[in-house]
Amino acid sequence: MERIAIPFVGTCMSQDYSRRDLLSLMGLGGLVFASGLPGCASRAAGPQAPGSPPHEDFFFLQLSDTHWGFQGPPNPQADVTLEHAVATINAVDNVPDFIVFTGDLTHTTDDPAKRRERMKRFKEIASGLKVKNVRFIPGEHDAAPDHGDAYREAFGEPTYAFDHKGVHFVTIDNVSLPGGAIGDAQLKWLAADLARLPPETPLVVLTHRPLFPLSPEWEWATKDGDQALEILGRRPSTTVFYGHIHQEHHHVTGTVAHHASRSLVFPLPAAGSVPKKAPLPWDPSSPDHGLGWRAIAMGDASPRITEIPYR
Repeated sequence: MERIAIPFVGTCMSQDYSRRDLLSLMGLGGLVFASGLPGCASRAAGPQAPGSPPHEDFFFLQLSDTHWGFQGPPNPQADVTLEHAVATINAVDNVPDFIVFTGDLTHTTDDPAKRRERMKRFKEIASGLKVKNVRFIPGEHDAAPDHGDAYREAFGEPTYAFDHKGVHFVTIDNVSLPGGAIGDAQLKWLAADLARLPPETPLVVLTHRPLFPLSPEWEWATKDGDQALEILGRRPSTTVFYGHIHQEHHHVTGTVAHHASRSLVFPLPAAGSVPKKAPLPWDPSSPDHGLGWRAIAMGDASPRITEIPYR
């Protein structure tokens, strides 16, 4: 069996993984990137820490920034990319435990009726997924124009927590309030929710905007994200998966690892690399157009990210 060395992001040393094992995760031909998440030393394979919740191996998918309703030269295929992604995921034998869409489900519009129509159509397409455990959080395109009213009608409350096979997940809404703030009420909820968890419980945070100030001038930040990071930083290890910036990006603040996902509509340039933020031009010759999603495998060993290009 062919084996490949895969670099890790964070504190873990490189490990050897079977190409067949990783590719069988989604059954797709082409490993792009896999990384261990910080905190692997405390969650390495072996006996569980006393008092920690039981956990089992599982994997889930993160899709982000689908922008249903977008039209324009940056993606002349925008009306079919989401449906194509759904069909690709459904064609894979290995079924993820769940799927999460991390915001900007729809493209912004000032027309309240059109906003609801786009959310309805997005929901119809997503309902075609073979995996029925599908979770959503809003992006500013979904929630900023009306403080999340239409989103709540379609998908329910944007802030919630759930546990899955020994891992605690929380969602943070940093798009509904003006300026991309989390707000005092949600910060208090977050602190109370985490206070009841044993320190050894693996924690995953799902949000749309980056919690750290990646590029405030491009609105790639959260107004009171430092307060959320202070709460999250009390734990020995936290992993944040987010969207918004339309590209893969990895960053660590203290004990918190942050991982941004690609978009399914168009890529954006790296922070500060150009004078003005704008979608990168569509390249007809590109095999994946800079689009994609990711699989996240979790278990006794270090969680692993596999970036899956759009095909």
